[in-house]
Order: sequence, then structure tokens, then C-alpha cells
Amino acid sequence: MLSKKNIKAGIINFLFINAFLLLLSNNLFGDTLLKSESTAELSVLDKVSSKNTNIKIQIGEEFFFQNLNIKVLKCYNSEFDDDPEVTAYLQVKDITMKNNDKVFVFNDWTFASSPSIRPFDHPVYDVWLKKCYS
Repeated sequence: MLSKKNIKAGIINFLFINAFLLLLSNNLFGDTLLKSESTAELSVLDKVSSKNTNIKIQIGEEFFFQNLNIKVLKCYNSEFDDDPEVTAYLQVKDITMKNNDKVFVFNDWTFASSPSIRPFDHPVYDVWLKKCYS
């Protein structure tokens, strides 16, 4: 017959082991999680005048560039040394458009190495992600 003393000791050991494993897994995998940077650098091309402009936007803030309202929600740099990748989540509105059915001209992830994966489609402007930094 099991005594209550052994059951309590077993429960306490089980809780300590689980707490230790939780702290260990957090320590091992905590550095591999992506951390959002604080600033994104974008390049905007005006197709009419062929003028290219580099802009810096704080994450979460709106930036007005001529007829565009640009907001970067997240921006990440990869941890890989061999082929670094920069990704950002952009929301772009054209303030001249009065069509309420389409709120955003672009609302998606974009990649610095291959902007054609998620193309920004606008008749006057092209927007490319260049880099993210703190």
C-alpha cells in the first residue's frame, strides 16, 4: 500500500521536473524566435517621373508619401548567415481612391530578396522593402 507521504513527494518531484524542462526549453528556443525590428527602410519608385525615393518608417506608424499612406506592422531579419532574408508586413492605402470596397492597395507580407512573390500592384508607384533595423 502506498503512503500519502510518497505520493506527495512524487507530485512535488513531477512539478519540479516540469518547471525545469519548461525553463530549459524557453532558454533553448527563446533566442530562435523572430524579433521584430523597430524601423523599416523602403524604396518607392514614382513611375511617372522615374524618381526613386528611400524612406524610413517606424514600425506601427503611418507614413504619407504623396498619394500613398504606408504602414509597416512587422519587420524581421532572418538569423541565417548564408542567405539572409528580410520580411515585412505592409499595409498601403491610396488616399485618392474613393472606392470603399477596396480599403488597401496592398495588405500582405513582402520579401526584400524577391518582391515579385507578393507584388505591389499600383499604376503610379512601386514599393520595395530594403532592410529592417533597430
